[in-house]
Amino acid sequence: MKALKIVLALVVVLVVVQLALTGINIWQKGGPYKGQTMEQILGVDPAKATDKDIEKLDKAAVFQLFYAAPAPKFEDVKGEYNAKTLPVGILAASADFYTHNFFGPGRWVGKAFLPAEKEKGWGYNLFSGKGKDGKEAIARTRKMNTGIGKSNIDGKESFHLDYSPYNAGTVRSMHDELRRINDNLMLGMGYMGLGGGSINPAPFLVIGPAAPWVGPDKE
Repeated sequence: MKALKIVLALVVVLVVVQLALTGINIWQKGGPYKGQTMEQILGVDPAKATDKDIEKLDKAAVFQLFYAAPAPKFEDVKGEYNAKTLPVGILAASADFYTHNFFGPGRWVGKAFLPAEKEKGWGYNLFSGKGKDGKEAIARTRKMNTGIGKSNIDGKESFHLDYSPYNAGTVRSMHDELRRINDNLMLGMGYMGLGGGSINPAPFLVIGPAAPWVGPDKE
């Protein structure tokens, strides 16, 4: 009985700590959009911005950049892109750990998109791991549907990635939104039900130029 009480007490402590960290993570987003332009936030011309420029920003500035940026044109987002997480916020390390160890079969390294119809498409994620021969191989899986629509984060238009049609478990509730910085750089926000949904998204980058579409692995 004593051991059970200790276990229950530890569970309660862990839950309280997680709730506290989640609250801090949400607070670190900063307030609503303050009206700055992308250039004012970045400190450089957005057309010339790179992933390194965004990596210099703190979490609040990253969110201001997302609010300021427009949705990309749907037909322009096609092919295989590199991608990376942005290490901002108190829960960045845990988000990275999930992304690179549980989201797919290897380290997450990219996303691919195909605008199959005028305003509807689909895609998949790319993961780096070892093949059967022990050499590095890319797995193409974790499919999603894509489209332009109203953001769940700020009400503006975003390029949406909906994972629910193809995935189960925690990934079923996963949803990403993309905004355009320039022709070769998009800022994304990813969220899922387990982490609090759109109130607590994790930022990431999608980086071009895009390579040709290959297609997902057979599943």
